Amino acid sequence: MILSINITLVPLSVDFDSPGDYFLFIFHVLVGTSTVIVAGSVACGIIKTNALLRQNRFIFMLNTSISDTLTGCGIFYQCLFDVRVGFPSKNGTYYILTSLLGVNIMTFLFAQFDRYFAVCHPFFYGRFITTRVTVCLNVYSWVHVYSQLLIQHLVPLSIAVEIAVYSRISLMLIIITKIAMTIKLLIVAKQQLQREPPGPERDSKKESLLIIVVVVMSFLLLWSPGLFNTILSSLTGKYITKNEAVNPLGFLTRSNALCTPSLYLSASPSLRTAVWKSVWSKICCCKQPRRFVSARTLVGK
Repeated sequence: MILSINITLVPLSVDFDSPGDYFLFIFHVLVGTSTVIVAGSVACGIIKTNALLRQNRFIFMLNTSISDTLTGCGIFYQCLFDVRVGFPSKNGTYYILTSLLGVNIMTFLFAQFDRYFAVCHPFFYGRFITTRVTVCLNVYSWVHVYSQLLIQHLVPLSIAVEIAVYSRISLMLIIITKIAMTIKLLIVAKQQLQREPPGPERDSKKESLLIIVVVVMSFLLLWSPGLFNTILSSLTGKYITKNEAVNPLGFLTRSNALCTPSLYLSASPSLRTAVWKSVWSKICCCKQPRRFVSARTLVGK
């Protein structure tokens, strides 16, 4: 008995008929590589630095960086091959890759509440918002998003449509909450921190507030156009592009995976130091100069 296996390969996203096709292909390779390198180095830097893992805000950064690293890996499939996200999808991944953005949305929302309680209610925060609670919230963001996705694929189509409607309504409520929390955090950063005396604790709170506000604002600006395009495409059944490689709105959405860890690095000196010491200094073989002569030897002379 001869066993025949039929393997259908997914075609590439471009035909390489013009210089623009080569440019587009190389561009997506560079974007995917940059995203994996930047987000992955941030995740590794936080994991290998115990001082950062003891701070709740860096645990949230770690969660989004892991998600962004996976998104960067997904760029190599979504943009280099003929893939279209939406309904009907073409060579899709059953929304597994696109749901990574949902993990980030949940994580940012929890991080905003975390920073609000840390600044406005420090006694409550120090007593109840422990590292274990923070880790559970980050794990819940993954469980919530992918359990909902799993249920949609297992239930009948009519129930799956109802779940999709519920998900979009919940998403809109989350967006409204995120915008309200961003405005609230801006007010807190302006008023509450001015009342505290200058010091390391005040600087740390100010830095953490500014990071989450800037990151959330940039995320919403880059993600919103793609969201509205997806909604309109689902309602009308029309798509502006044939695949994700030539979809500018999809590129804006995926660029969050590179923008978010870059903002983390640019706004947090402690994170930059941790990433350099734990990742890049070892890759580049850069070591601190060794002191061949100790101070005690010099004194003896």
